[in-house]
Amino acid sequence: MSRNVTVGLVQMDCELMNKKANLEKMLNYVKEAAEKKVDLLCFPELCSTGYSPELIGEKYLDMAEEPEGETFQLLSAKAKEYGMYIAAPIVLKSEMPGVLYNGMIVISKDGSLMGTYNKTHLWAGERFWFRAGSEYPVFDMDFGKVGFMICYDGGFPEVSRILTLKGAELILCPSAFPIRDKDMWDIYFATRSLENGCFVGGLNRVGLEGEDKTGEMFGNNKIYNPRGKLVAEAPVNEEALLVATFDLEDVARYRENEVVYLRDRRPETYELLSKLY
Repeated sequence: MSRNVTVGLVQMDCELMNKKANLEKMLNYVKEAAEKKVDLLCFPELCSTGYSPELIGEKYLDMAEEPEGETFQLLSAKAKEYGMYIAAPIVLKSEMPGVLYNGMIVISKDGSLMGTYNKTHLWAGERFWFRAGSEYPVFDMDFGKVGFMICYDGGFPEVSRILTLKGAELILCPSAFPIRDKDMWDIYFATRSLENGCFVGGLNRVGLEGEDKTGEMFGNNKIYNPRGKLVAEAPVNEEALLVATFDLEDVARYRENEVVYLRDRRPETYELLSKLY
């Protein structure tokens, strides 16, 4: 018995601090994804506002939303219309006024809010504007269990391992990854998929923020199978919707027969992993 899922990963150029333009573009991608029978659509990091902490700074406060705010309202209606799960990384308000998260909302295909995820590992200037998250939710969708991490989170094997131990069969990592680190991009997700025996997708922004290449992002969305093999890839430096269909039943088959790291784990020997240095 197969458990096929069709995933759509968006790589788009987000206009800095222009939420209206970005949301309009996102709605166009939702329509395209619906035409391609996508079950789960995911957008890149901070897709509604643009990314750069250096350029946006305190203006994040003006653009931050409640989980069921403007972005949710727009995407919720489309999720319900098309019967599609949608994950959208945006600036989220916390329960404490003035405290923000680099987070994401996850919307069910019936239009309801399934929950949120807040980036747990903040990169460089992000820490001046965002609070780090501390939870690793896994979302139970009708085709299987899905976990999320955001950009820098993908460099920490603990994140994807926790998601895996909580049942994730597919892990997606929306990002705003700079071109100078393209070599790392090409390693991250193959490694995370192999060591956890699950499907992993990385999706990235496109475009330039600022005047130098520290803010240049290149797209190149990728999806890897549970053996760390590349199964789908989008082009570099252009906007695109990467669509791929795969069978989540493969996860159990790989873990049982080929990728047996979870079976052979020795957690009783890993005490050092929880110590700070």
